[in-house]
Amino acid sequence: MHSVNLGPVSLSIGHLLLILAFVLALLIAGILGRRYQVRVAGYVGDIFISAMVVARIGFVVGYFEHYQDNLMGIIDIRDGGFDVVWGIAGALASGAYLLWRHAHIRRPLAIAASSGLVFWAATAGIIGMIEHQARGLPPVALTSMENETVALKRLAEGRPMVINLWATWCPPCIREMPVLEEAQGRYPDVRFVFANQREQPETIRRFLEKQGLILDNLYRDTNADLARAVGGNGLPTTLFYRSDGTLVDSHMGELSHATLAQGLEKIRTVPQ
Repeated sequence: MHSVNLGPVSLSIGHLLLILAFVLALLIAGILGRRYQVRVAGYVGDIFISAMVVARIGFVVGYFEHYQDNLMGIIDIRDGGFDVVWGIAGALASGAYLLWRHAHIRRPLAIAASSGLVFWAATAGIIGMIEHQARGLPPVALTSMENETVALKRLAEGRPMVINLWATWCPPCIREMPVLEEAQGRYPDVRFVFANQREQPETIRRFLEKQGLILDNLYRDTNADLARAVGGNGLPTTLFYRSDGTLVDSHMGELSHATLAQGLEKIRTVPQ
């Protein structure tokens, strides 16, 4: 499962775990704060914000070439571009500074922040191991615009493959589509597959004509079988498969040139 629905809101598993870890740290900070008669929750928030800012900076530094033509995109975090290693480093550095600067809160802050970090690392690791057991191409079929049924495994043809789950009514799908359209021409060694969710051919054709888009390998997931098989509960969801059919990355939400490049690096590089 790559995402979950919370009422009208869809969250990736990664974002959900991060939020839960932050909430846990806040709860523990509140309990220990009352016990030690100090205010700790605010400092936990400072560590979280520092981690997110540093994680964003690290991602932008690593993929700056993709932001050069759109510097405002640096602050548009809707693309989900964050570097985990930089984020952890930012959290540790921020936490260390606060512990050094405020001796009276060291124990409760250390316990609260460590609890959130350990929870996030443990749950993310466990979910990662579980998902690793089912990372092949699911045995489902898609429907072409001419109503022909094609097995998903036939579409790869031994090449790395990017599968984009989308719909015409989805605003972030619309915003990211030009990025994917450009990429399908720039990376001929990668098979880009566009799996529309439960819409009729006429609706899709009108959308493409209105947007001026030309998409290769355009198919329909008429009953959302693919979305269910991969746990893609939110749109857009983009899946990155190696040439051997192994799923190595997924991205829920809008793609930018940078976040797409990050996913492509993982499937275009042959594992050593």
